Formats: sequence, C-alpha cells, structure tokens
Amino acid sequence: MGSQVEGQNVAGKMKEYLKVGMVTIIQVFHKYSGHKCKLKKAELKELINNEMSHFIMKIQENETLDELFSDLDQNGDLEIDFKEFIALIAMVTSACHELFTPNRGN
Repeated sequence: MGSQVEGQNVAGKMKEYLKVGMVTIIQVFHKYSGHKCKLKKAELKELINNEMSHFIMKIQENETLDELFSDLDQNGDLEIDFKEFIALIAMVTSACHELFTPNRGN
C-alpha cells in the first residue's frame, strides 16, 4: 500500500512539473514578444541568447540567425508566432532528451 501512495505522490509532482514548465514556456515567449504575440528576428535572437544558451550556442552570426528564423517561420510572415516557437522548443527538447538518455530505446 505504501508504494502505491508513493507512486501517486510522484505522479502528482510530475503533473505539477509539466504544468509549471508549460506556463514558463508561455511566459518566456510573451516576455520577448510583448502584446503582439509574435517574435521578430531580433527578439528571437535575444530570447535564445538569454533563455536557451545552455542548450543552443549563443547566436552571434546573422547567417545562423537568418537560417534558423527561416526554418521556423513556416507561414513566411517574417515573424515567429507561438506555434512556430513551440517547434523550436520541441526540437531543442528532443535533442536534449537524446543527449541525456543515450541508451534509451536501444
């Protein structure tokens, strides 16, 4: 019985971690996008350099930023909306998962 309660506590904490993570992603996006809910190229660069430098090398060269921005801007409006931003988060998270769990799935 004790292990069942412990399992429920762990599951409850994991739900909280996910909720906090999702809220944090939304807050970070809006911190840089402001009320317009879209990121311009300079805002994306600032966000990556300030918030994601542990996972993505700081973007120094415009060519690197241009390529990343073009890949993310699926609708070609020269801005990154939240759905396009989430694609970046998913790519980085997936790469981190592979780095931190190299033997999983083998």
